[in-house]
Amino acid sequence: MRAFTNPTPRKLALAGVIAAAALLLSACGSDTDADAAGGTKPGQSTASAAPSAGAFNDADVAFAQAMIPHHQQALEMAKLADGRAEDADIKKIVVDIEKAQDPEIQKMKSWLSGWGKPESAGHGGHDMAGMMSEQDMKDLAAAKGKAFDKKFAELMIAHHDGAVQMAQAEQKDGRNEAAKQLADDVVRTQTAEIDQLRKILDRL
Repeated sequence: MRAFTNPTPRKLALAGVIAAAALLLSACGSDTDADAAGGTKPGQSTASAAPSAGAFNDADVAFAQAMIPHHQQALEMAKLADGRAEDADIKKIVVDIEKAQDPEIQKMKSWLSGWGKPESAGHGGHDMAGMMSEQDMKDLAAAKGKAFDKKFAELMIAHHDGAVQMAQAEQKDGRNEAAKQLADDVVRTQTAEIDQLRKILDRL
């Protein structure tokens, strides 16, 4: 019967190398699986990816191309409030519109550039839902004080309602996650502003 002998230092070292190699292979395998599944590796930020890098469809393109001029007109309406608006709540909504919609325009322009699509769909903007006519804009510019506040609220309710309709179409038909998220934001914020504007109208 052989007596039990302790493992030699060389055998212990060899076992340690094998165990370390197994751990390394396991770690590499898990990273590869994450990549294959479209996930991210530990420590990798999803923010580094371009927001428009995902798949997109015609609805996403149409949404961005229509919402850019729609937002631009809202900003033109907001600028008219300077020196004309009187109501404090109207002035606050004007600031909120400027803060939200200018950055959204820049986002949508960057998406279209990334998708290789033009910023304009090549049609006039006044036929889109909620867009003001040239006469509407002239009438708003001619008003002042309480008359401006009332006109602004009435026109912006219609304008926001058009934007909400377009955003809801994107929610339903769009494919790009960033565009659909923006559509969610438009529906949420502009629906809330419509409610505020209606309350303002009720007391004007």
